[in-house]
Amino acid sequence: MTSESQRTDRIAVIDDESESLASICRALKKVGYDISSFEDGVAAVQSLESFRDIDLVVTDLKMPRVDGIELLKKVRQVNSEAGFLIVTGHGTVETAVEALKAGADDYILKPLDLFELRNRVRQILQKRRPNNELRLLRQQTAIASAIPIIGKSAAIQRLLEQIATVAPTRSTVLLLGESGTGKDLAAQTIHAHSPRSHESFLPLNCAALSPSLLESELFGHEKGAFTGATERRLGKLELADRGTLFLDEIGEMPLEMQVKLLRFLETREVMRVGGSSRLTLDVRLIAATNRDLMRAVEQQKFRVDLYYRLKVVTLVMPPLRRRAEDIPLLAAYFLAQFSEEHSRPGLQISQEAMQALGDYSWPGNVRELKNLIENLVIFSKQPVLQVADLPPEIQVPNPSNSRDSLPPVRFEELKMSAIEKQAILQALEKTGGNRAKTAQLLGIGLRTLQTKLKEYGMTER
Repeated sequence: MTSESQRTDRIAVIDDESESLASICRALKKVGYDISSFEDGVAAVQSLESFRDIDLVVTDLKMPRVDGIELLKKVRQVNSEAGFLIVTGHGTVETAVEALKAGADDYILKPLDLFELRNRVRQILQKRRPNNELRLLRQQTAIASAIPIIGKSAAIQRLLEQIATVAPTRSTVLLLGESGTGKDLAAQTIHAHSPRSHESFLPLNCAALSPSLLESELFGHEKGAFTGATERRLGKLELADRGTLFLDEIGEMPLEMQVKLLRFLETREVMRVGGSSRLTLDVRLIAATNRDLMRAVEQQKFRVDLYYRLKVVTLVMPPLRRRAEDIPLLAAYFLAQFSEEHSRPGLQISQEAMQALGDYSWPGNVRELKNLIENLVIFSKQPVLQVADLPPEIQVPNPSNSRDSLPPVRFEELKMSAIEKQAILQALEKTGGNRAKTAQLLGIGLRTLQTKLKEYGMTER
């Protein structure tokens, strides 16, 4: 196999009867599984660390000293995602039911039907696969970075390769993509993989502040520089010296501020508002926008010289609808995260509900999926989330939110303005035209949404 997402499933087999152990191992190896075998529960416990990467445990129930239920509990301490298939005799079915209550996935009776054994194994692995892949992704992420970018799709793998290439450099990076695609996460990942990872990473949202406040926030000010400036304040650029500054929604930066940012990029010097001396800084700049900056340049809303200063390296964040194979992984990740955060252990998503999630177009992208999963965790009444628990627009997809209804073109071939307009239209339809809810769904301010509606001639709609 060429990738972790395609690797052979790993199965541990434990049985104190040598003939039964050999028979099970042969049957599973024959269909391509990677098998580890242990002659009894004691041997398995002595090698407990080896179970961290196991996808499924097939264990005899009745064994001397360490039985199947005790083994299950010990393995769960090192690998909570592994599946469990209990092998038992007719006389111990009641005990096997106890094993199910303790967390086993299924049991199978002796004498074994090897065809049925393989069928049960396949079913458990299919059920557990999203969680097992998620566990692998977490392990990869823990090695590479403390910040998880979840995904096995070609688009995400290509993005991670680009990040790995650009992160060690000093280059300015421009991140493009729709709202909710994870531009801030990509910026943090670039910083975490860079030689500056032990220095500050400071974000600043350019759309959240007025021009005067933005200038003070970015460059700092001296005491008495303006009314209310009762003390000196260091700006984000100064605070990010030797580290990274992330300017989110750079497309919303006022023109007068663009001039000052351009001056810094050219000279690497700043002067606090009301100050008289210049400071030389070593700051790596990462900027992000969901706007079509080239179109903004044509409309004279964005400086062309700043545009080319920013796009030294340009990375495009793929929308969630273009990487649908990542939806089960993301859903499982957020489910685990919020189940722990809200003390709701053991929650699962049914296959039908997961299919519905995969069929939805996600105009709010990963942010929308994350918010939905948290909502489901908080309000769920049953341990398995069903289709009926999902919002109506996800339960029954319609042409306005179906991925299939979108133009069959690559994200990179679309203008940012077209992508942005499409996302706004879909969000408006989802919220029934409620602008406040639409802005919240898209992760932008209401004022920004109103500006975009006017820009695209959508105010009447």
